[in-house]
Amino acid sequence: MAGEPKRPFRSATLYEGLVRATTRSFLRGLGMDEDEIRRPHVGVFHTGGEMSPCNTNLREQAQHAKTGIYAAGGMPHECPVVSISDGLTMAHSGMRFSLISRELIADSVEASTRGHQWDGIFAIGACDKNLPGLMMGIVRCNVPGVFVHGGAAIPGQVEGRDVNVVNTYETIGKVLAGAATREQLDTMSANCLPTAGACAGQFTANTMGMVSEALGLAPIGSSMVPAVFAERAPLMRRAAKQLMAAVMGEAPLPRDIVTRKALENACAVVSATGGSTNAALHLPAIAHEAGIAFHLDDVAEIFARTPLIGNLSPGGKYLARDVYYAGGAQVIMKELLAHGFLHGDALTWTGRTLAEELADANAPDGEVIRRVEEALSRDGGLAVLKGNLCPDGALLKVAGLQTLVHSGPARVFENEEEAQSAVQNRRYEAGDVIVIRNEGPKGSPGMREMLGLTALLYGQGMGDKVALLTDGRFSGATRGLCIGYAGPEAAAGGPIAALRNGDRIHIDARPQARSIRVELSEEEIRGRLATLQARPAPRGGLLEKYAATVRPAHQGAVTHSGAVTWLRDVS
Repeated sequence: MAGEPKRPFRSATLYEGLVRATTRSFLRGLGMDEDEIRRPHVGVFHTGGEMSPCNTNLREQAQHAKTGIYAAGGMPHECPVVSISDGLTMAHSGMRFSLISRELIADSVEASTRGHQWDGIFAIGACDKNLPGLMMGIVRCNVPGVFVHGGAAIPGQVEGRDVNVVNTYETIGKVLAGAATREQLDTMSANCLPTAGACAGQFTANTMGMVSEALGLAPIGSSMVPAVFAERAPLMRRAAKQLMAAVMGEAPLPRDIVTRKALENACAVVSATGGSTNAALHLPAIAHEAGIAFHLDDVAEIFARTPLIGNLSPGGKYLARDVYYAGGAQVIMKELLAHGFLHGDALTWTGRTLAEELADANAPDGEVIRRVEEALSRDGGLAVLKGNLCPDGALLKVAGLQTLVHSGPARVFENEEEAQSAVQNRRYEAGDVIVIRNEGPKGSPGMREMLGLTALLYGQGMGDKVALLTDGRFSGATRGLCIGYAGPEAAAGGPIAALRNGDRIHIDARPQARSIRVELSEEEIRGRLATLQARPAPRGGLLEKYAATVRPAHQGAVTHSGAVTWLRDVS
């Protein structure tokens, strides 16, 4: 291990002094000798397991991180944490536990790091909530840490074209509409996900992978390396070596890195790639861990001023593998930096600035990644809409949308199941605004996402003929005029709770408007809300605890009061 530490190791608490004799016994029981006991101890957190293809090879990647930590003079401790698969929870009640798992992951990182006095954190995740949850844990603990996205899957091939899991969802809709056969669906289902790794498009996992680089918490160039590529092994070992330098006191701490400038950089990358709307939920949550008030209005400001230069699925054509071959996320960031859309002086986990880290990045290829002068859109791939229907805002992915204005009657459903049944059986009309309420963080509880439903609409050929509004979430893979995260949610007395069938809703997502409103006066809305009865709260278990503590979506749906400041061992 090079050099002397710049500060005492936290882990000395585990082994120094007479009263730590039994603790030393436990460390010896883990197979350590005296030299290894006195090394800095690093928690290697990963969400590996057999919950989804996203997670299945993360433990293997963690072994390479552990090798790198040990070779650089540290003592690694493998710390697997919970993960809930969005893929296996889609379109049923299990989805209530998806967003909650983000909090469980962050809490697990905190509990293990502070309980065991780890000197550093190496975190690896590759499913939608894993990435923000692990980053939240790193920032909350504020010890030297690095996050590495475990990588995306390689797309499948059907009839000579790239396909991924979203194609299967949309083929379901085509079967229901009579536009595809069961055999075609079976072929798509069998071939869309051929390898380990996160979903292949610019959905939530890959969006948050790019975010990890833009925030400065991840190695530049790490997020777009496919999950199954051999390059991942040396990547993990190099990151481990750099982490050990940070543990020795030669790099900034996470809260030195996650600043307002870094958060704005992350928002810009999301907008420039037409990334997942879920990023507008996760970035405020990461900011919250750093003690920064950074809410949906802050996100909206960056989205509105950042051009769309990534031609990425679902709004565009290309996948994570294609970004990798085009030079990685750093190509996007360097192009944004060159035109003033990023703060180049933001620090990264290496101690170097973002501008320094991006110096050697490639120029855009012009197809997967455009130059700013040839942007697909001048005002980004995501939009925040506001109006009397969503005073706290609602989110829409505008990347790839042909129609930005829609007016139509509300067709109201009290939950996802009601809406799913109606869509499957075509109990809606072109021009409708399908409203799904009581699916917010508190009301669901858990804020379910509805990729299955939105993909069905597209598969039925109705994706551009109706609008959809919910206080729940959408997947990063959702496309169409699908507006989510409506706030305040119905359970908090938001105007969405006052809607009735036939109420006329006006949506205008053009840059000069960004509005969503219903043809009701404020008095009518208040009068209707006053007559509503409160829905019963959940009783028992995790959902009860979550509903009792969760904050609104525009604040990140967080469950505690902010940056930890009351324990000496976290500073």
